[in-house]
Order: sequence, then C-alpha cells, then structure tokens
Amino acid sequence: MKQTLRVQISNEKEYPIEISDSAINELNKNIAEYTNGKKKLIIISKKVYDLYRDSFEFDENEIFVLKDGEKQKNIKNYLKITKKAIELGLTRKDILIAIGGGVVGDLTGFVASTYMRGIDFIQIPTTLLSMVDSSVGGKTAIDLEEAKNIIGTFYQPKAVFININFLNTLDDRQFKSGLGEILKYAFIENSCGYKMQLYLFEFLTLGCEKILQKEPLTIIRMIEYCLKLKIAVVNQDEKEGGLRKILNFGHTLAHALETITKYKKYTHGEAVVYGMFFIINWSYKKEYITYSYYRLSIELLEKYGFRALKKEYPIEKLVEIMKKDKKAAANKISFIIPCDKKIVKEIKLSPLEVEYMFKE
Repeated sequence: MKQTLRVQISNEKEYPIEISDSAINELNKNIAEYTNGKKKLIIISKKVYDLYRDSFEFDENEIFVLKDGEKQKNIKNYLKITKKAIELGLTRKDILIAIGGGVVGDLTGFVASTYMRGIDFIQIPTTLLSMVDSSVGGKTAIDLEEAKNIIGTFYQPKAVFININFLNTLDDRQFKSGLGEILKYAFIENSCGYKMQLYLFEFLTLGCEKILQKEPLTIIRMIEYCLKLKIAVVNQDEKEGGLRKILNFGHTLAHALETITKYKKYTHGEAVVYGMFFIINWSYKKEYITYSYYRLSIELLEKYGFRALKKEYPIEKLVEIMKKDKKAAANKISFIIPCDKKIVKEIKLSPLEVEYMFKE
C-alpha cells in the first residue's frame, strides 16, 4: 500500500510525503530518483545502520553514522557532518539524506540549511515519532545543555519517504514515545484548519488495540491523519508566527523535563504526555474545559498505558528553563491549553504565575 501527501507552502516550497509498507530496499528507487547525477552524504542512525545496512545501496565513503540519543544533536556533530560534506566535495547542487529518528532528521536538516547557505536534503524517518512529527514541516535544530532546539532554522526537505516496516524493529518504548506525539494531534484537531473532520480522537479511542498490535493499514491511516493535520498547519504558518504554536501542546513542560534531566530520563513522547496530563488537569481546574471532556481526555491517555508524572522537580528550576524556551517572549511563558473538545489556544503567563500553576 502506498499513500502520497503533499506539503505546499508556496509554489517554490512544495514536496511529497510518501507513506508505504513496501520492502525497505524499495527506498533505493526513491533515493535514486532524487540523487541522480548528484553527490550525496547519508547521515544514518547507528541502530538503523546496524539493522539495515544491507538494504541500502550506498558507498561506505558516503555515510556518516550518528550515535543514537538526543545528546548527539550537538554542535560537535554538526561540524563533523559539515566537514564530511566538504571532504566529499558537495556543492549547492548536491544533496544530504537523513535516515533515522528525529535527532538525525533535525541535525541533517540544520546542516543542509547552513551548508553553502542551503543544500537539498531528503528525510527518511525510521521511528514513529519522527514519521508523524519532525520529518515534516521544516524545523531543524541542535541543542545546547541549557535548552533544547535553541539553535535552528526553518528549512523544508525535498521529499519525505515513510516506510512503516522500520517500525517492526522499533522497541516498545520508542513506539510508545511516538504514540505520545500522535495523541497530541487528537487534542488539537479542530484548531488545525484542516478542510474536513478526521475524527482522530475517536479513531485513537476505538483503534487502540490494532494500533498497539501495529496492524499495517491502521498504522498507515493513523500516520496519514496526523500528517494531514500537521500539513494543514504548516501550509498556513510555516515559521510559527501564530497558528503553528498549537503543535506545541504539552511541549512547554516537556522540554523543561527533558532539559532538567539532561535528556537521559524521558523520551520526547513521554515528556510530551506528562506535559499534556499537566495542562489538561490545570485547564479543568481553571474551568477552560468541562468535566466530561476532561475525563475523556485523561481516559484516552491512560488507554495507551500512560500515567501522569509522579516525580517532582524543583519548580524554580523548571520555570527558569521555560523562560529560556524559544517560544517565551517579553518575560512571558507560552502554554497551549485545551479550551473545548479538540480545540486549543495559546496563553502567556508570567514566571510567577507559572510557579502558581505547579503549586495549585
């Protein structure tokens, strides 16, 4: 099965997203189509390289193997990849290929956006999280110890190739991490501006068993629904000037949790779920949402085996991290909150007000 979507921000910024369950080695045809006559550098996750190196037709000299983990999304690796591109003699007419999860995609995209002031790149996401999130939309970044994604650009890929067979070798924790980001879309659907109802909240509620069993057609449909919503948002607001901020539902606390634990304790999806539990509970206490929607929301998260965060962290430290978040402005911290069924909005709070949020 093959499904093709298109991102069209403008006539100059348009690219395909292909979702399929073909054999992994079929990706060689997709790559060949975009690299014909070009030099290329492939940045690939070590886990993916170890599992699938025989499926790809690459020259070993063209490959940069990136160790796994969020901590690899750093300046040192950015410079190493850039130097590798120079060694291979890549020019503006050549291409980079990212094969891996969000770390590989974000880092490769950032190199592509800055190498010779811009070079083409292709995304081949291999985790559920990167399939529904980081591979589409053009956000690129690297981290500093003080803040996640603090250095980055908006730079769109030339194409995205999603093959769900990579999920067969994805461990359960990383699969659930992807589900955390997918659940986010259920809460923001009616704010995305998509042309029709997808009923993602209901789909995730009723299809839970098939999703957890990784039933192929259900997985493809789930990815398709999430990407349709993300594309609708990105087409309207490429650079997060307004509407695109809704994609950060659950992320304000999530990024703080990832930073305070030095990216070692929680996966991104886990942190996002904790952020959603927190803001859903707070929104109910403040009467932004009804009790019935509050219960439906909590039950949906719990249906996938998630629970609210039990461990407490120093509130002052969390708030300090949030103040450095790239979405913060004018000494205000941004939260995306639910305000009706599948509808969210942005609120901005002072650091003192955020401290009260945690204490209430």
